[in-house]
Amino acid sequence: MKFSHREETRDGRLLDILTEDENGVRIIVSRLGAELISIARRDTSGAWIGFLYRDNEVQPPEKGWANHATVMGYYLHRLKDGRSFYRGREIHGGTHGFLRQTVWHRAEIDAAKKGSLTYRVAKPDFSSYDYPLNVSLDLTYEINNDGITTRFHFENHETNTTAHVSFGLHPGFAASSFESFKLRMPQGKYRRYFSPDNFLSEETEEIDFAGGEMPFSREDLPRSYILQFVDVPRRQFLFFDPPGGRSVSIDLQNTPYLTLWSDGGPFLCVEPCWGLTDHQKQRAFEDKAGIQTIPPGQGLTAQFTMMPQLVASP
Repeated sequence: MKFSHREETRDGRLLDILTEDENGVRIIVSRLGAELISIARRDTSGAWIGFLYRDNEVQPPEKGWANHATVMGYYLHRLKDGRSFYRGREIHGGTHGFLRQTVWHRAEIDAAKKGSLTYRVAKPDFSSYDYPLNVSLDLTYEINNDGITTRFHFENHETNTTAHVSFGLHPGFAASSFESFKLRMPQGKYRRYFSPDNFLSEETEEIDFAGGEMPFSREDLPRSYILQFVDVPRRQFLFFDPPGGRSVSIDLQNTPYLTLWSDGGPFLCVEPCWGLTDHQKQRAFEDKAGIQTIPPGQGLTAQFTMMPQLVASP
């Protein structure tokens, strides 16, 4: 495969544009938040067709969700009352953690040779109130075999302390309307976590699903469906929008949790998660549900892949 890379400054944001020229696949990443603002394919006429909500738009909309594919970490979704305690030390922050508001450093320079973009966050890019331990994160977007793999690699630089993190990606896939999109889910056993007011209650539901279109009411998507893969052998999901002729296959084989969300706009967020939001009766950060651990001096790597396709009807 042949790649090209260029930088562009638009509306005050520094963007990286990586294109796989032979098959016509392109991603655009903003250094602010290391956020994918575009996943696109070239159609038969040569036009670029975007797959993310508000694809390639930098200016926020007048109303509704203002993002494309938020990077979440080192905690997911929300802290109760915007604060928590980690090993007795206070941490605080807004929705989805500090990464989305951080300007990341490019860690991989030869993007055109490798077909990937890697970004890094490390001390002193965040404060002790954001996260008190010395833990770095390299985030890579790689174009391969018509797909885009997102890879998280954490390093715990503490010599005597286990680190706790939760993280994920919050991509919103574009649809012609809120009513037009569909999501096919694989067969298996799921556990749903209920989260009234965005925080977990103690209520869960076991779901034995035969496979097919999602068994959830789209009218309740603004309140989120938080799912754990209890026994789902083949974690291949398919988002598709028949009127728009777009589909995205999402391989979550090594992902423990998934959140489905939309605010009622023309998109569906299919969010791979390594961790869960706070409980209504908040636990210490290190005791949060689904928290991931990194032993002293070691690393943690996780990834998933999205395959965007232009099709008449998947």
